[in-house]
Amino acid sequence: MKPRERRSHPGEAREKPEYDQKVLDLRRTARVVAGGRRFSFRATVVLGNRMGKVGMGLGKGLDVASAVEKAVAQAKKSIIVVPLTDKKTIPHEVMAKYKAAKIVLKPAREGRGLIAGGPIRVIADLAGIKNLTAKILGRTVNKVNNARATFVALGNLGE
Repeated sequence: MKPRERRSHPGEAREKPEYDQKVLDLRRTARVVAGGRRFSFRATVVLGNRMGKVGMGLGKGLDVASAVEKAVAQAKKSIIVVPLTDKKTIPHEVMAKYKAAKIVLKPAREGRGLIAGGPIRVIADLAGIKNLTAKILGRTVNKVNNARATFVALGNLGE
């Protein structure tokens, strides 16, 4: 007989996951078929360890849970390392463009905090950036494209 595996109880402390995750965007999409509409979901998830590693993924599924699960798996594959200074900011100013989204990231002095909106704020927080000034310049409000532009900018910091 095999020994039984120990199950966790509600009061028992769980292991802390390697990465913190945040759902950036959740969309319900529909396609029209003979019987009516078929709904599916698209989830955009950002994950990071708050120490310089951050990734983003998109997942599609028939329910929200499967879409988020697929997005997390995709995000783990696309993790980048962000160079941080000792003051928890980026080393220099960087500008990036992805499709119609344009963004500018500027280092900020100690104690300024995260002065950024939308997806840039979420990504910077999960990357461990504490002091940053950012601006979305493009004419798009598309969260996914703004997030991808942020990843292009953070990727350019390493060069």
